[in-house]
Amino acid sequence: MLNLHNSVINTCKRLLKTGILALLLFTLSVGLSAAWWDFGGGTTTRESRLPQGDPITDGKALLRYALPIDNEPVRKIQRSLEDIANRLRGKRWSSVSSDIAAASRVLNISKSKLLAGVSESKQSEAEAIIEKLEQGIINIREVAEAKDGEQVLEQRAQLLALVGQLEELMLEGFPYEVSSEFANLPQLKGRATIEMETEKGSLTLVVDGYSAPITAGNFVDLVQRGFYDGLEFIRSEQSYVLQTGDPPGPEVGFIDPGSGEYRNIPLEILVKGDEEPIYSFTLEEIGRFREQPVLPFSAYGTVAMARPESENDGGSSQFFFFLFQPELTPAGVNLLDGRYTVFGYVVEGKKILEKLGKGDKIISAKVVAGLENLVEPEA
Repeated sequence: MLNLHNSVINTCKRLLKTGILALLLFTLSVGLSAAWWDFGGGTTTRESRLPQGDPITDGKALLRYALPIDNEPVRKIQRSLEDIANRLRGKRWSSVSSDIAAASRVLNISKSKLLAGVSESKQSEAEAIIEKLEQGIINIREVAEAKDGEQVLEQRAQLLALVGQLEELMLEGFPYEVSSEFANLPQLKGRATIEMETEKGSLTLVVDGYSAPITAGNFVDLVQRGFYDGLEFIRSEQSYVLQTGDPPGPEVGFIDPGSGEYRNIPLEILVKGDEEPIYSFTLEEIGRFREQPVLPFSAYGTVAMARPESENDGGSSQFFFFLFQPELTPAGVNLLDGRYTVFGYVVEGKKILEKLGKGDKIISAKVVAGLENLVEPEA
């Protein structure tokens, strides 16, 4: 099956050059779940959404947009700063200056609205962040006037980090109730940061419980148990996926030592505009294939749950890094969106993903932030 699969992938890559994109995307989608067998192994409206326009290919940006907040001024500032990178690629310095001016204008005239989105107990912290943003705008304007592209990108990254901190201060509790049907599974009511040490270097992942609380909770729980320590990457395909999570022995997933049972994780997809995730069905199966998930397969280093093709709720411990390549899997067009659960992104160490291959090992994985958001299953 594996040789046949690789042959189909190669054929589809050749077909892509003549414009037959849909066939390749279908093959990639089916091939992902085939690899599972090959290796044996709320009352408020959800406001997290992506802006209209070209698909976003940066995991950090996707995570910022996925935060369930409703504060238009901070989103306007974010959008203006995010756009700068695209302007720089075309050396459109006048547009870069316009984006900086737009962010500055919103920051100056909407300070009260920004603070209104933060609880009273966090006001002083929010004010300090806004002061840093104001100074940062001055700094980035100066380097933009000097047309120093490298410094503009560095200053932009610092400003966006501050915007992310301000947005996180606007969060108040978890935005919806997870169904009691899943009370027997760990849940992540927020976000967590994972540092993964591999034989080729370190990766930093941010997993998002706001969009996929059960899948992210399962992953954080397994990391805490040391489940992934020492495991090999069982599948590696250039420009496609890097997969791991298959434990030694005949089992292909996690066996809960408490119950002795295989832990199944349901397919879990939050669609833009929905209050809570859809469970157990692909978007295609329920006629929503034209809609976009809050966490899409559009960034190199997307982290998603693997599962058998025929079992939507058959995931357990195996997951994969999506090695996004615009030529092969264009953002917003691929058929993986809505078929597999995305639950995070690699935010540091993407170059390490390029070096890892089948047989390389995870030395260790540790939760370095957000463990307090993990809710253990009910007894």
